[in-house]
Amino acid sequence: MAVRTLDVSNFLNPDQLATTIANYWSEWNSYRAAWLDQKQELRNYLFATDTKTTSNNKLPWSNSTTVPKLTQIRENLHANLYAALFPNSNWLRWIGNNAQADSEVTRHKVSSYMKGKLRQQGFEDVVSKQLYDYIDWGMDIGKVGFTAEMYQHPSGETILGYIGPTLSRISPYDLVLNPVAPTYRESPKIIKEIVTIGDLVRRVKDDPSDIKLAETVAKLQANRSYISTVSEATLRKADGYIADGFASLQSYYKSGFCELLTFYGDLYDSESGVLYDNAIIRIVDRAYVMSVDKNPSWLGRDPIHIAGWRPRPDNLYPMGPLDNLVGLQYRMDHLENLRADVFDQIALPALKIRGDVEDFEFGPGARIYLGDEGDVEFLRPEATALQADLQINLLEQRMEDMAGAPRQTLGIRTPGEKTAFEVRTLENNSGRIFQHKTAQLEREFIEPVVNSMLEAARRNLNIADTIRVSDETTGISFFTNITPEDLSSSGKLVPMGARHFAERALRVQNLQTAMLFKQIPDVGVHLSGKTIARIVADELNEPEMFGENIAVAEQQETARFVDESQTQLQLEASIAAEEGVY
Repeated sequence: MAVRTLDVSNFLNPDQLATTIANYWSEWNSYRAAWLDQKQELRNYLFATDTKTTSNNKLPWSNSTTVPKLTQIRENLHANLYAALFPNSNWLRWIGNNAQADSEVTRHKVSSYMKGKLRQQGFEDVVSKQLYDYIDWGMDIGKVGFTAEMYQHPSGETILGYIGPTLSRISPYDLVLNPVAPTYRESPKIIKEIVTIGDLVRRVKDDPSDIKLAETVAKLQANRSYISTVSEATLRKADGYIADGFASLQSYYKSGFCELLTFYGDLYDSESGVLYDNAIIRIVDRAYVMSVDKNPSWLGRDPIHIAGWRPRPDNLYPMGPLDNLVGLQYRMDHLENLRADVFDQIALPALKIRGDVEDFEFGPGARIYLGDEGDVEFLRPEATALQADLQINLLEQRMEDMAGAPRQTLGIRTPGEKTAFEVRTLENNSGRIFQHKTAQLEREFIEPVVNSMLEAARRNLNIADTIRVSDETTGISFFTNITPEDLSSSGKLVPMGARHFAERALRVQNLQTAMLFKQIPDVGVHLSGKTIARIVADELNEPEMFGENIAVAEQQETARFVDESQTQLQLEASIAAEEGVY
């Protein structure tokens, strides 16, 4: 008797809009299959403890050592990128578009608010994790949001937690886009999340007015209750509704999890004839639309920010700094293990036995009894293979140079004596690639992210917020209230870390040279010491260093303190003399 089949699409009765978005996910995800395979191979090398888990696992002998050179380059790049992006606590500045927005009060309030929120949210820690994506994947993805944390104490008191903008990391596994779009900003994007049914039920409880969400969750629960009782053989045409990572539709429905796909961008629904412009559309189970919202951002773009290390022509999926080095890592491991195998063969060589030889046990002082024309001889391989260390060293240096992290910047001095000027010139020139990549990350990712976070704060902050502010002159910290009006000035936040790091270092070096000229009498009279001091304080980002004739005032203060101390000593001495105490 034939088994009756269940047409899943008819049973689920999916929304056309949800099916369209699910099809886009599958299509765009298939476009990057080769890219994902390359990243998986790189990941295997980065976290390998031997070659058995890598593509270099078919060596003919027994050694399987892996030299973790890719991992070392990865950690060096991460440490240097982090140090360049956040060289000090004052890496962020506010630049206003008019006189009022660029006033000292506005600059102080806006920059203090954002610095405080970034510190509370752990912004630098989030970026640190994303730097690994920038190195491993060549792709850094972050999403800006706004949160208002509130906790209900058992006593009934509502305790406020962090209130402000947030940045969260998105794994490249969980985001797809149109790879042939002109830019990351212009491409529609789909983000995948795996949540529990309980999470959705909690959302319904928190917002009972959302009738659409309540109806969708009820459908999900009913579908899971029914399909869990149906045999897998009766399911037909279920492939399109199986979420990534699950073997079958039944395993997905029995797991207690559900897949959320969130679409950002422009989408035309051919069934209804509706154009969704700059929309945020959430679907669940690749079948139902949970919500359709207009993107609330005042910036007119989605809150997802992406930066790539090495862009490909006409393809938004970039290359990372380590992608081209996998072959060199393969070669290095190959040479390392072949050299070890040759050494093993020299230490424990094979024996060539000819003629009549009695069985013997090979070892120190062993006796071997030979018959007529019998002979035992060691088979030793060519020892020149042990010189592979030279090739391995060359490969290591080549990999560091190609990754954009020259040895000079890693603290390894290049050979040859140099003057101070030559050292500074080499340090600046040897890191051109690294400086370019850090400036690119700061320009394409950090700057848009912090300004998007400021926009989210402006849009969502409806009450005064209290932040901690430090006075740059006195160093005293105090608390002040920030209102939404304080954040409504026209301007933008500009990170001042990596982009101006090398330029600032070069200018400080040039200022040091200028100060040497200042000591020449015929030249120094024409150079402004006050201007040099102001520029030095500005370039070092330490404004409290400069003050009008501050050295004279400090000398007077010191002289006054010395006079007071001497007067006090004389007074104490005269009192002691009158009392007869010596």
